[in-house]
Amino acid sequence: MKIKRYANVLGLVAAGALALSACGSDTNTPQAGAQGSGAPAPTGTASVECGGKKELTAEGSSAQKGAMEAFIAAYGQQCAGQQLAYTPTGSGAGVKQFIGGIVDIGGSDSALNADKGEVEKAAERCQGNPAWNLPLVFGPVAVVHKVSGVTDLTLTGELLAKIFSGGITKWNDPAIAAANNGVTLPDTAITVVYRADESGTTDNFQKYLTAASKGAWTKDAGKTFNGGVGQGAQGSAGVADAVGAAEGTIGYVEWSYAQDKGLPVAKIDSGSGAVELTADSAGKAIDSATIKGEGNDLVLDLEALYASNTAGAYPLVLATYEIVCSKGYDAETATAVKAFLTTAATAGQSGLVEAGYVPLPQEFQTKLLTAIKAIA
Repeated sequence: MKIKRYANVLGLVAAGALALSACGSDTNTPQAGAQGSGAPAPTGTASVECGGKKELTAEGSSAQKGAMEAFIAAYGQQCAGQQLAYTPTGSGAGVKQFIGGIVDIGGSDSALNADKGEVEKAAERCQGNPAWNLPLVFGPVAVVHKVSGVTDLTLTGELLAKIFSGGITKWNDPAIAAANNGVTLPDTAITVVYRADESGTTDNFQKYLTAASKGAWTKDAGKTFNGGVGQGAQGSAGVADAVGAAEGTIGYVEWSYAQDKGLPVAKIDSGSGAVELTADSAGKAIDSATIKGEGNDLVLDLEALYASNTAGAYPLVLATYEIVCSKGYDAETATAVKAFLTTAATAGQSGLVEAGYVPLPQEFQTKLLTAIKAIA
């Protein structure tokens, strides 16, 4: 069902509490006002102890910019006079700036990488204490397409891997028909549209193909598309425009872009039946996700998430982490960081569906609030 717009979010934005740092154009930013299907934000609450550092700084993933705008607005409402400035320069910059002590919070669509020395360097920045990866923002990735007369399309991980690597080239391929109860699709060539720029969305999409395709995806993951077929487009906006403009196309974009452009979104069958992308189905996948980090370091097992076949769950979800010190902040900064994150995990969740994100499921929200409370 179509959700209602959340009037309170419009009020928050209108309140002018944002302190968002602009840093050039951002092709990954979800479009404001996009509508989708699903459930409202979780009802869990937590006490917010306002105070501390007046102007927090954060930097990193552009994929979470729209969610951060909502969080910042809610923070300004919850804690009068407190601000956070977010600069969406990308995940790599976010990690680098956090490790360098330039910003209080780093935003990244990947957890700190021990093999690259990031875990050790972050601990040094945190005065010898571990940095924690807190997954606060979840955004589904939509598989969008344009095929005449086709609005209800089901694909599997194996089919997606073959399509995006050139193994299946026609929409009337028997394997696609079989996944759609034998429906006859047009004899139209498939044109893959991918992100031409380096992208965390591409990285997660290829990780999904690796985990969910039963070996059909033999390419690497990474922020550069490795399928070897199709045409590139700049940013998710470019992919959405290209898919919408040409017959026979298929691509992957953040959910908000599919909503904004009115593009058909494929259902995904992971082995337990076709699942439509909604806030509920994506939330169900998040709720069933396992954590491989220790204690309050909430690093997700993405391989298990992407390979899961939980009934009714849409597993193709991008997670964005807020990277913080478990200890090592000065007292003023620690107080403000906890207040911001607590607000983001509660009041800030309202209206995220309209911006193309998934509100935190109740159980996962509880885990996150426990970790935030433990920051010292």
